[in-house]
Amino acid sequence: MRSLKIGVLALQGAAREHLFALQKCGAEAVLVKHGEQLTELDGLVLPGGESTTIGKLLTRYGLADPIRELAASGKALFGTCAGMILLARTITASEQFSLGLLDIEVTRNAFGRQRESFEAELVMPVLGEEPFCALFIRAPLVEKIGGKVQVLATYGGRVVAARQGKVLVTSFHPELTADLRLHRYFLSLALEAEKKAGGPFSFERYEGD
Repeated sequence: MRSLKIGVLALQGAAREHLFALQKCGAEAVLVKHGEQLTELDGLVLPGGESTTIGKLLTRYGLADPIRELAASGKALFGTCAGMILLARTITASEQFSLGLLDIEVTRNAFGRQRESFEAELVMPVLGEEPFCALFIRAPLVEKIGGKVQVLATYGGRVVAARQGKVLVTSFHPELTADLRLHRYFLSLALEAEKKAGGPFSFERYEGD
């Protein structure tokens, strides 16, 4: 039985932090820079960073359509902060590129600039009873959601984590905390997709030191 192989898009942004978190969860994690790598993956993480820059690089290196094909095949995708913007169907008052894989409208930098970064305890029932300590850095938020989108967490009455099928997004940066529950949750989505495909896949739960 082999471990799930999860890619982390590494064009720009906090890729290595996601890589380390996924490895701690027992997955085989690799940095992705080329479209041909996507055919080997069981899931993909789109990390935080500068969404405009990442979007331009996705187009320049021909990665947009292969990522859409990955999603269409039922594989799990996880977008954090800029990754959430890139996965959204619509970006408020912006013409910047997005993949349009999640039926949400997002607003960029909704909580202010870098100096307004903050932490917040979020109630996320899919992760259990213990609140998740979320780190918001130039964070977007969800303004509108489609009927098939499941809200996973809110802050101040605004949506900051959501899921549609096997596509998971957060406004915040779970990779910058020691709490691995969101990465485990994402891996459970990827594992569920692979089981439906008939593959002998697994990931080992990592409980920390």
